[in-house]
Amino acid sequence: MLRDIFVSFSKIGAFTLGGGYAMVPILEKEVVERHRWISREEFLDILAVSQATPGIFAMNMATHIGHKVGGVRGSIVGGLGVALPSIVAILLIAMFFQTFKDNIYVEKIFRGIRPAVVALIMAPCFSMARSAKIGLHNLWIPVVACLLIAAFGVSPIWVILAAGVGGWLYGKMTHP
Repeated sequence: MLRDIFVSFSKIGAFTLGGGYAMVPILEKEVVERHRWISREEFLDILAVSQATPGIFAMNMATHIGHKVGGVRGSIVGGLGVALPSIVAILLIAMFFQTFKDNIYVEKIFRGIRPAVVALIMAPCFSMARSAKIGLHNLWIPVVACLLIAAFGVSPIWVILAAGVGGWLYGKMTHP
């Protein structure tokens, strides 16, 4: 089992461009659909906890899922699996960066990758919205949260706290 966790997270870490949020759909497909280690609901819970946990999002996801599947050892192996490919890639890039930094083809490759990374980040947003049952009646919540953060500079911490209190109050009012 530990080997499977390491291999799965290594593949995800090696072939995901764009950081932690870009890996969400691949991670969901691997751990929920392919291996069936956790349910979609558990995945969404771990996603929420990983976002709220200090540190690197991809590492948080890997360690939380690894812990759920294989305990403390699974957590360590998941974290190592997701981090190792990036560490190796960064070391290789650092070794050869000076040689290729002004290369026009490398610059064009990165310019082409950017839109794909944006799409990879947007895809899990729609998937999570569907799974979280966001519809026309509650779409205003993420829209207002985004506006508060992006347009008015409100700290995400305050938005999360307000959403938590609002959810708690709504639960109290609808299920006394």
